[in-house]
Amino acid sequence: MLNVYIADDEVWITLGLKKLLEKIDVDIFVLGTANNGLTAKEEIGEFKPDVVFTDIRMPGLSGLELLQAIPQVSPESKVVIITGFAEFDYAKEALKHHAFDYLLKPIKEEELSRVVHAILAERGEAPQEESAPPVYDKMVDNVIREIRENYMEDITLTELADKYNISTGHLSNMIKERLQVNFSDYVASLRMQRAKELLRDESISIQEIAETVGYKDYFYFTKVFKKIEGISPSKYRKSI
Repeated sequence: MLNVYIADDEVWITLGLKKLLEKIDVDIFVLGTANNGLTAKEEIGEFKPDVVFTDIRMPGLSGLELLQAIPQVSPESKVVIITGFAEFDYAKEALKHHAFDYLLKPIKEEELSRVVHAILAERGEAPQEESAPPVYDKMVDNVIREIRENYMEDITLTELADKYNISTGHLSNMIKERLQVNFSDYVASLRMQRAKELLRDESISIQEIAETVGYKDYFYFTKVFKKIEGISPSKYRKSI
């Protein structure tokens, strides 16, 4: 049996992860959950889980701070970081601090299964699968940096491909290989991350937020937000 602990301040992420874990052909037991880093640290020290899934952004202690604290309270626990596309750089930082792996939101069943089986393989409970390290190409890094700086504008893959003198299809494949997500989904995730920050300010209307992050169509913005976050912008605003 694999004993698991989940730390995430978004309840729908926790519930969704639990459901996905139930689908994997592995005997898994969720020892506990927390919506802040301080509680998570205390309970992880008490429960000593085999695996900790933790979000990057949490009150109390961030996922990175929790990652650095876990070796002192539960040295045998493997830590898997949960992160949005907009926080991809934090995932790379987490790997430097010996996170076992990371999962991008929305979490896909096949990716979760891959991580769980890799953990079992390291414990000698499943065959080890070789995985090639991601290719970090300087040009793709520059493209991604440009996307992050201009994601609220009317940025297109074709324009970027022309600028860097590469075919649209080739650039699309390189971005997907680098980020494990396609161009449009990456831009949408950056916009939704910014939208969530703006939704905390009730003086800004949702229509204004939609336009600010790059959507002229309010209804399309709402549709994309709900697809990525699993909840409408108005309900998200009420939840915080």
